[in-house]
Amino acid sequence: VARRLSLRKHPECHSMAGGKAIEHLAQTGNRQQHTFRLPMQQYRNCDFSFSGLQNLVNKAIIQKEKEEGIQEGEILSCVKDIAAAVQHAVAVHIIQRTYRAMLFCTKNKIISSKNATLVVSGGVASNQYIRKGLQTLADANDFAFLCPPPRLCTDNGVMIAWNGIERLRAGLGVLHSTDGIRYEPK
Repeated sequence: VARRLSLRKHPECHSMAGGKAIEHLAQTGNRQQHTFRLPMQQYRNCDFSFSGLQNLVNKAIIQKEKEEGIQEGEILSCVKDIAAAVQHAVAVHIIQRTYRAMLFCTKNKIISSKNATLVVSGGVASNQYIRKGLQTLADANDFAFLCPPPRLCTDNGVMIAWNGIERLRAGLGVLHSTDGIRYEPK
């Protein structure tokens, strides 16, 4: 969404990553100006998907570009409102699906209700709006809430690299010779 909104061109966001730019603009946007239908409401499971939401947002952006008479790549006047609405829809989707998982795990005695803990990490955990929503969810359901400081909630690439280092140290699943392996970089 940040890429489609061209947030790198926005004066407040030129040096920010996409998620951070959305969060920044959403703080002063009005999420009620745009309502995006939540993804996967017909499925009663714990899966996440944002492709349907992305399609709805793209359609809304195209419509707004037409209304404002601007080309793709230019900044919409309502960019903060769109950012706020998207951030809210993503947060609600994550919270709903997480709540289902919590209920499932508790009902099926996969976790003990006495010391149940919700752990949130990775890039999404750096978003304060989502983090606060998940904290509220955990509190309302008597779950402890563990979330690293935002500076440690980074891209999964770091976690994957760390896993690689640990596997290399343990000698697990590591190729020591790349002879005969063909690959195509993309």
